[in-house]
Amino acid sequence: VQLQASGGGLVQSGGSLRLSCKASGFSVDNYPIGWFRQAPGKEREGVSCVSSNDGSTSSTDTVKGRFTISRDRARNTVYLQMNSLKPEDTAVYYCATDFEARCSVSSLQNYYAWGYWGKGALVTVSS
Repeated sequence: VQLQASGGGLVQSGGSLRLSCKASGFSVDNYPIGWFRQAPGKEREGVSCVSSNDGSTSSTDTVKGRFTISRDRARNTVYLQMNSLKPEDTAVYYCATDFEARCSVSSLQNYYAWGYWGKGALVTVSS
C-alpha cells in the first residue's frame, strides 16, 4: 500500500491549488481516502475524505465550501481542490487510507485510526 501526495506549493491568499494523492497497491474503489493536514506546532487534523463504495464525501467545517475532494478511478487518484485559500490553511497535507476506516466527519477527527499514510505536500498561503 502506497500513497503519494503532490501538488503543494506557495500561493497567495484567495488563490487555489489542487493536491493529488496517487494510490498504488490497492484500488481507491475499495478503501476510503482521507486528506489531513498539520500546521507547525499543531496537531494533525482532518480535512476531507471520500468513501470507497458510493464515493460520498465528508469535510470538516473549516474547509467546507472551499475545498472539494474527488476521485479518478481510472488514474487511481484522489484530488483535493482548494479554493479561497487562507494563511491559516498553511500546513503539510497528507493523504491516508485504512482498511477498517469509514469516511465520516468523526473519522476525520481521529487521524490515528488511519493506518497508511503518504509523504506530505507542503502548502504555504501568503497573506
